[in-house]
Amino acid sequence: MKKRSLTSFILRHYLKFDKTQPFISITAILAFLGVGVGVMVLLVAMSIMNGMIKEFEHKLFIMNYPITIFSTSSRGLNPNLYEFLEKKFPNLKISPYMQTQAVVRMNSEMFPLVIYGVDLEREKLVNSVLEKSKAIQDINNPFGAVLGEALYYTLHLAKDEKITLIFTDLAPTGLALTPKMKKFSIDGTFSSGLRNYDNSIIYTSFEAIRAIRGLQKIVYDGFHIFSQSPMKDIVSIREALQEYTDITKEEIYASAEGWWEQNGNFFSAMELEKKALFLVLMLIILMASLNIISSLLMVVMNRRKEIALLISLGASKKHVQTIFFRLGSVIGGGGIVFGVVGAFIVIWILKTFDIISIPADVYGTSKLPVELLWSDLLWTIIGACVIVCISSYYPAKKASKIDVLQVLRNE
Repeated sequence: MKKRSLTSFILRHYLKFDKTQPFISITAILAFLGVGVGVMVLLVAMSIMNGMIKEFEHKLFIMNYPITIFSTSSRGLNPNLYEFLEKKFPNLKISPYMQTQAVVRMNSEMFPLVIYGVDLEREKLVNSVLEKSKAIQDINNPFGAVLGEALYYTLHLAKDEKITLIFTDLAPTGLALTPKMKKFSIDGTFSSGLRNYDNSIIYTSFEAIRAIRGLQKIVYDGFHIFSQSPMKDIVSIREALQEYTDITKEEIYASAEGWWEQNGNFFSAMELEKKALFLVLMLIILMASLNIISSLLMVVMNRRKEIALLISLGASKKHVQTIFFRLGSVIGGGGIVFGVVGAFIVIWILKTFDIISIPADVYGTSKLPVELLWSDLLWTIIGACVIVCISSYYPAKKASKIDVLQVLRNE
């Protein structure tokens, strides 16, 4: 108990601002601030990185559904497979689609497009962008289109004006190839926040795609599937595709792909960048911890006589080492707490106030996305604590190895 009281007393004494040796106290303050700022910068940077990754995931969910089943041959997929999957997975939302390519012409402007033939009500269940739109599919007019707001305004369309689509399915006429052209009315618009998506995707009806492609019956090109746990459900879906083949004895050419497989390289690069950023910013804390070493070494050199007296009065070298180790830990630990609190304040400010604006046409959002993960907070605290402990150990060890006789004889 006496040792603990003595340690606390000496710690309080050494932590006080020393007017006779102000440089030592200033170095300790700089060490405290350096560790704190390093931790704060690291946490804020990780939060911004996490926010951007999550924002990209959200945007990619628009362009890439959680799970997509697509045909791997020109035969397509028959409606029986769709009915089988609906019965097999009543908890999943499934929307079949047909697909083709086209070019939209309006006056002198032309834009390449991907045209999806869908049942709009089913597609709204799996596509949050369409769900938010007020588009209604007109049963009496199969040649209706739902297009992005960006494309709608780019083409300078007037109310009730039709657009002309030129399809890539060319029909031979004599020695020449003539593209198929068809006018579509506008049934509605959608806005995803991604200009490229809004400018390149159009939704229409199955009947329109069938007429353009000259199909006698509906043959799907694939199915869009919404799942809360796609990584788990995709295994069951792949097994169901094989089960359908075994039951019907019908060979199907289909493959199921998850959104993470379609964008695996992108997210791997983001994770690698995040890890590299973590290591680089951790070097800031490492550099700040050098001030802890220099500050403690200066304290040791300045307090050599006091340390020698402590040892001569019965304090063990281990006790002296503990005192200086705790001194470094208090300076560094206080900096870590300061950094964590500061990071939470900065993150709250970034979330609450629109201080930093980013180009929405590039990132899909004008507000800087910020999200702090508990795992990042934990690893940052652990890494900072390890660095502080290592930085405190050497000066503490140096203090415990002071030659008492030599110090008392000379000083």
